[in-house]
Amino acid sequence: MIIDFHTHIFPEHIAERTVAALAQSSSSTPYSDGTEAGLRSAMKRSGVGISVNLPVLTKPSQFEGILRFAKALNEKLPEELNTGTHIISFTGIHPSDPDLEEHLEEVRAAGILGVKIHPDYQGTFIDDEPYIRALSIAKRLDLITVTHAGVDGAFTDCPVRCTPERTLRALDKLGGYNKLVLAHLGGSLMAEEVISTLAGEDVYFDTAYVMPRTDKSTFSRIIEKHGEDKILFATDSPWSDAERDIAKIKSFALGKDAEEKIFSSNAKKLLGIN
Repeated sequence: MIIDFHTHIFPEHIAERTVAALAQSSSSTPYSDGTEAGLRSAMKRSGVGISVNLPVLTKPSQFEGILRFAKALNEKLPEELNTGTHIISFTGIHPSDPDLEEHLEEVRAAGILGVKIHPDYQGTFIDDEPYIRALSIAKRLDLITVTHAGVDGAFTDCPVRCTPERTLRALDKLGGYNKLVLAHLGGSLMAEEVISTLAGEDVYFDTAYVMPRTDKSTFSRIIEKHGEDKILFATDSPWSDAERDIAKIKSFALGKDAEEKIFSSNAKKLLGIN
């Protein structure tokens, strides 16, 4: 089974305009329509069995609505046993939420396994106090946190809010956080800094979005220093194509054991799937 640890879907009534707006702002090409049905169709084509949905809050007031959306997706899981396409939804949090601790406890009580943050869309550096507080609470509650890391195409005129150096500072303030997932191989468009600064820390990297521009040498150097046990296959759907990304990783001829870890067992371990 292949697990895609980083996907995005939107409620049907906003999916079309949301995907169009994001595509324009980031100069990206969508590979599906951003709906639940579109993701399931892409999963069937590529052989992905489980996808993790990662909602992003751009303002604190969106918490309740996105939590309801995530709960509704997760309630479908028992019905999906015979479909071959399973979607596990995380939810989003915002570092400026005045009720952050209460909301993270609500996430945990709902049985949701993790949360997504995005330093650029949320206007906060990863090592600033609002995120340190949020991550400290998430760590205490044993929640997974996935963060955008590195350059975002929609924010090229802004400082990078989640660099490897800042991430290292955040980890030091947190006393480590082994359920932190850094998207885009630890930092989009920052591979050399990832290798020199962050690789080897007790965190996960996912492969979302970056595989088309990642060569075998760079990928192998990251794995060599960071460990194949801490890499998660991911696409950033609808912004990348799973079939293409799977083929790219397989073309690196990493070996059966490494592929099995990257495509499946690392994610199973983090998600607690037997």
